Amino acid sequence: MINYVMVGTNRFDEAVAFYDALMTNMGATRVYAGERNVGWGWGIGTSMFIVTKPFDQRPSTIGNGSMVAFDVATPELVDALHAKALKLGGTSEGDPGPRGEHLYVGYCRDLDGNKFNFICYKQKSPVA
Repeated sequence: MINYVMVGTNRFDEAVAFYDALMTNMGATRVYAGERNVGWGWGIGTSMFIVTKPFDQRPSTIGNGSMVAFDVATPELVDALHAKALKLGGTSEGDPGPRGEHLYVGYCRDLDGNKFNFICYKQKSPVA
């Protein structure tokens, strides 16, 4: 089980505003906020997402090949969150749409270039 995922930022206040807007739409709330990092969660015992200024005080860099996947309830919410991320200044890394038989995904990058996606697992249609 993953306890939390953390991404670095060089634009702390802007990153907090970016993720505040997205996390609210995903039903997450701020669990804590400090001078160096802010975390959002979905309740006690669930995973958290954290944005932080790097502890070593060096500039934040993106992880090549790293990605955070946010589980959302519907394909419509994937579409809405992807559009909102772009409106907030993020960039698209893949328009929302089906990926394989059971997934619906939209890929983005945040203000610092961290890659993430919104993913919905579609239910199989019942056999008649």
